[in-house]
Amino acid sequence: MTFGEKLKSARLANNLSQLELGEKLGVSEKAIYNYEQTGAFPRRSKLLKLAEILNVSVAYLMDDTETDKHMNIDHDFFLSTAKQQYGNKGALEASMLLTRATALFAGGELEDEAKDKFFQSIMEVYLESKAEAREKFTPKKRKSRKA
Repeated sequence: MTFGEKLKSARLANNLSQLELGEKLGVSEKAIYNYEQTGAFPRRSKLLKLAEILNVSVAYLMDDTETDKHMNIDHDFFLSTAKQQYGNKGALEASMLLTRATALFAGGELEDEAKDKFFQSIMEVYLESKAEAREKFTPKKRKSRKA
């Protein structure tokens, strides 16, 4: 299935009209029509939000051969959360973390459930660490320490 076909299928599975999906995504009904009919792709930020709204992974939407709607959906949510909370730099750090962690399993035979638990733990620790660092090292606290 193409991107447009998958988008339409996921939209209908969520009982959304093109207008409703457009409103949730922050684009026009015509933009949704174009995504579905012409194969036009939304910007990356919209693509992440689109996948989140439809409860599918970005990998599913972007890969014509992918059939698992939820493949890497946790990763997509993690990257989206990192970007929302910590900006582009946070999203880049999170992406690099996932890439490096994925390399740990290259050629290995670890069960999928164990991999999922590992990645879930990594993602939670990253977000908690960033939140603690932000709390600990805000500019206001640095100024009060110097005084």
